[in-house]
Amino acid sequence: MLNGMHHVAIICSDYQKSKDFYTRILGLKVLAENYRAARDSYKLDLALPDGTQIELFSFPNSPNRPSFPEAQGLRHLAFNVESVEQVCQYLTGLGIDVEPIRVDEYTNRKFTFFSDPDGLPLELYQQSYFK
Repeated sequence: MLNGMHHVAIICSDYQKSKDFYTRILGLKVLAENYRAARDSYKLDLALPDGTQIELFSFPNSPNRPSFPEAQGLRHLAFNVESVEQVCQYLTGLGIDVEPIRVDEYTNRKFTFFSDPDGLPLELYQQSYFK
């Protein structure tokens, strides 16, 4: 019935800062960028190489995330990567704090966490298959 994840929507506090983070730093491809005057809001459609998308929204005066990371609702986003170590090294080289790498006790795969500019938890998870 469900074939995969189409997109995840994120509301950011600083549109230009988050746009730079997701495009320049994380390398996501811009599919479309629209300003919606009636909402005073940007909507940026971004794509990962597998076709999964992130919708990045800006809304004036949106509330802060209630807690980190255990608020009800979305806990974090996890990105599939070939090498957790290499991506960590890249991110730390750009001054982004990354937690120590751990090993999932159930899958034996490496993973770690870092945050986007608004503190949204993002996970790097060792790819479980290679194309």
